[in-house]
Amino acid sequence: MTPPDASRRLERAIRTLDGLVNWERRDRQAGMRLGLESMRDLAQRLGDPHRSWPAVHVAGTKGKGSVASLIAAGLARAGLRVGTYASPHVERMHERIRLQGRDVSDDLLADGLERALAAREAALHERSAGSDATWFDLVTAAAFWIFAHEAVDFGIVEVGLGGRLDSTNIIDGEVCVITGIELEHTAVLGATRAAIASEKAGILRAGATFVCGEPASAGRPTADDAHAVLLGRARELGLAVVTPPSGSAATPSAQNLALARAALDALGARGRRGKDGTQLAGTLLDEAAIAGARLPGRMERFELEGVPIVLDGAHVPRSVELVLRELAATPTPTGAPVAVLSLARDKDAEGILKALAGRVDRLICTSVETGLHLDAGDLAETAGRAGLEAEAIANPGDAVRRAVHLAAGGRWVLVIGSLYLAGAVRALLAR
Repeated sequence: MTPPDASRRLERAIRTLDGLVNWERRDRQAGMRLGLESMRDLAQRLGDPHRSWPAVHVAGTKGKGSVASLIAAGLARAGLRVGTYASPHVERMHERIRLQGRDVSDDLLADGLERALAAREAALHERSAGSDATWFDLVTAAAFWIFAHEAVDFGIVEVGLGGRLDSTNIIDGEVCVITGIELEHTAVLGATRAAIASEKAGILRAGATFVCGEPASAGRPTADDAHAVLLGRARELGLAVVTPPSGSAATPSAQNLALARAALDALGARGRRGKDGTQLAGTLLDEAAIAGARLPGRMERFELEGVPIVLDGAHVPRSVELVLRELAATPTPTGAPVAVLSLARDKDAEGILKALAGRVDRLICTSVETGLHLDAGDLAETAGRAGLEAEAIANPGDAVRRAVHLAAGGRWVLVIGSLYLAGAVRALLAR
């Protein structure tokens, strides 16, 4: 049971934290900072905790949270103590920082946040770079301090946004995984896949092993060839490059598993071993480990009033297509779903609606009150122009209830488009 004092301390820390700039909940058209000086200052004031544990760094447009969780599950299977840092959270901040696959406790999270906030206060007093630390900087610093405090054998760190300028990029991952490149956050990362690949390649380090999930082009490389950009940067750094076997990317789940196994194999090839001295390998990810690595809001299944519901945070066209393809290949549910959709303003709405057209029976458009999401009515109008039968219901819970009503009698519901949407409805579904 969490001590009442820990809960009060955590509430105070989060209130202070929420007064800072939070890029996750701001209009990303506004631009972002140009360096990592504030994050490095915070870390130095905390004793550079990220230097005390070896890291695996995971970037990419989709699947990076699942890949990070799978790698952590494999390392835990080998008897190692593992910390995992991921974002965003679906329901509560604790999900971002996990130890041995479990959300961090109130007490430990409060400790980490209080220390990070104290480091920022010292920076403010001295007018150093840490004065400009953001919400995500402080949560990242807290996570790194917690991993050091808990003496983890490995830290598995998921990039928040991009890579090169992401707060997590003060670490030196000995294995760096990039899951794949799609167009997203174009106002920040660049308008082409090649530009976005260049930003994500910023996590690569000399001496690391690079696990590449971006497939090679079918024909000759083009100016917008993300794979060529990633491999070019790897060559510049002289990195060993590992690519999962062809055919392993047939579904999102299969690709995530293949990348995680490749990362574990890469750690083994670098001489890393489990507690019993056995070389690390992808075979550590057996059925039990895979089941324990599942995350909220990723192909998660529920039932409401007898209607099957699948919840997934896919938010780029290619990912939506792959989720629908994977679900179509499963015995249940069957047929076209009633879909509930919410999209952030910086997502490719037209591309996602095109991916849904012909694959969903009806679309319920909703919105999440983050300030970043499209108005439900505007999204429904865009969907109508794309040829989908759509209606707008602003409240996500009401949208799900409407979808369940429409799907009664043998159909199912797909909730998709945003992990924030997943968080807004997951409590309702879990009940």
